[in-house]
Amino acid sequence: MRVGVPREIKTHEYRVGLTPGAVREYVHAGHEVLVETNAGAGIGADDEVYQRAGARIIATAAEVFAAAEMIVKVKEPQPNEWVRLRPGQILFTYLHLAADPEQARGLLASGCTAVAYETVTDAKGGLPLLAPMSEVAGRLSIEAAGGALQRHKGGRGLLLGGPVAGIIIGFSTVLMTAVHAVVNLLAFIVAPKTYGASRQPAEEEEGEKTSFWQDSKAGFEYILKNKVLVSIAFVSTLA
Repeated sequence: MRVGVPREIKTHEYRVGLTPGAVREYVHAGHEVLVETNAGAGIGADDEVYQRAGARIIATAAEVFAAAEMIVKVKEPQPNEWVRLRPGQILFTYLHLAADPEQARGLLASGCTAVAYETVTDAKGGLPLLAPMSEVAGRLSIEAAGGALQRHKGGRGLLLGGPVAGIIIGFSTVLMTAVHAVVNLLAFIVAPKTYGASRQPAEEEEGEKTSFWQDSKAGFEYILKNKVLVSIAFVSTLA
């Protein structure tokens, strides 16, 4: 298969669909990989590194889209990328269509076969390709909360830590990563008790620094007394 890796063009997106190591695996398996020039600049991988891995460097995104049988990206395609997709072509990337109906319509109009990373499941029903993004979101949620507490940003002038650092509402990998991030700051967190699958490992790993409460009016009133609220939600696009 001819696999294309265009440079990401979404604002502040610096990742790339395939690392040089991934390109090497594709080539070793007998596939041809076309990489747009400077696609790996954001991760510090120049064209020469990709060439050594076996990729062919292509001058423009238009040429990559035109030649490739499968396009591998990181973020959802932008409007000027939708029009480059075609029937019979595979798109493999994060899509998050639940919040972007315009993109969904653009993909349908293109006729391509779009596979969203966040919908790929393993044998146990887990979401292995969504998990890394969830880990990033969980960790960044705590960093963002710490910044928001600063007085010059309109916060209360407080540091994360103390008797209770914050409340985490939700479940899944985001919760677990947020729990780790807060506990690493020598803080204490509380989270809802109803989400058993995510709660058990958190209780086992974080011990006395993690507390869980039963959902109730009193429990949610308790939220208002704490420094940080991290709300986690998962909206499935499986339909």
